[in-house]
Amino acid sequence: MRSIRHQLLFALLTAITLTLLLGGLVTYRTARDEANEMSDYHLRQLALSLRDQAMSQMPRREFGIDEDVQHFSVQIWSPDGTRIYFSHPRQELPRQAPIGFATIDTGRGKWRVFGLQQGGQLIQVAQPMQLRDQLALAAAWRTVAPFLMMLPVLGVMIWIIVGRGLRPLASVTRAVTARSALALDPLPETGTPHEVRPLVRALNDLLARLQRALDAQREFIADAAHELRTPLAALTLQVQLAERAGDEASRAEGFSELRGGLERVTHSVEQLLTLARQEPGGADLPFAPVDLAELAGEVISEYQQLAESRRIDLGAIPGAGQTVVDGDREALRVLLGNLIGNAVRYTPRGGRVDVATGSAAGGPFVEVCDSGPGIPAEERERVFDRFYRRAHGETTGSGLGLAIVRTVARRHRAEVVLGDSPLGGLRVRVDFAAGPGS
Repeated sequence: MRSIRHQLLFALLTAITLTLLLGGLVTYRTARDEANEMSDYHLRQLALSLRDQAMSQMPRREFGIDEDVQHFSVQIWSPDGTRIYFSHPRQELPRQAPIGFATIDTGRGKWRVFGLQQGGQLIQVAQPMQLRDQLALAAAWRTVAPFLMMLPVLGVMIWIIVGRGLRPLASVTRAVTARSALALDPLPETGTPHEVRPLVRALNDLLARLQRALDAQREFIADAAHELRTPLAALTLQVQLAERAGDEASRAEGFSELRGGLERVTHSVEQLLTLARQEPGGADLPFAPVDLAELAGEVISEYQQLAESRRIDLGAIPGAGQTVVDGDREALRVLLGNLIGNAVRYTPRGGRVDVATGSAAGGPFVEVCDSGPGIPAEERERVFDRFYRRAHGETTGSGLGLAIVRTVARRHRAEVVLGDSPLGGLRVRVDFAAGPGS
């Protein structure tokens, strides 16, 4: 992973360097314009000073001039076009140029020329443009060079400043690393920079959610241990009674009660495992299209023998519309199994249980109605709590059936609604989102 400090150092130094180069270019252009103006002024002044001298007596040979004007070349032409004076005969100078300022290319470089006519003679003062560019470049370099030489110092300063700016992140890292697995209290926000506070708040939110999950896990384990302790103690007592039975009939009755207790414990353990699998991350399988009507028919057939033993009329009511949802088939089988199983167990003998599937305006649904005692409105929310049992129930269960139903429904983004059944008991309806894949 790339370092933030390295990225900032590289980005800032690159930006500063590019800014300096751009500034150097602007400085160079400005210095060149100023050098052109100053040099043009010198050309004109030199030409005017030569105009006042008696140039007609100068021989046609190399003539020495002051050191102050060594960067200029002078040539004087007679009225007949003969060059009568040339200050730098070894240089490639332009031929006669127009009066005034002109820039002329000799093939070996450009020259800036100023021409002045006096007494029939043409005085020309010239200067190479390369010299002016060198002067402008030197001026620009003198301006930019100190800043370029300061780049290493700037790099060290940026490194230190960025390090100081990243200290809050390092502090948060140390605070999180130093914590134990059970230390989930929120991180302090006091003194935290505004840029780091969103990260601290996100971590605190995560810690709070972890704390709630751990609390729920501890509560679940404690409730499960409590719920299993009582039937296990009853099993131990039943084993002792069976061992002390004096005759075969008493022993058979004791083993029959022991078998029933084992079945109840086994059912409770299976419900616990089912609930654990339906929790997020428990056993998330990919969803596939599931026909609720078809699945309800399969589950009804599984509970048909239990219903017949209790002389309960258990049947399906076909509905209209689409009943296919995207979901986990086995999880939905568990949901229907708990709803139908509870309805059959809690409905008195000779009662009736109807299972309906279909599609409403909101989407597919499954509905189980019974003719049992029902659940009072004030208790309908509590029956979804784990291990909750109604105080006056005739049948004792694990208290996990409806908790499992709601967990599976939430996993499928469905809603469980309890109401009054037209048969006189409880109506449980599970509404799914509209359309497969929703």
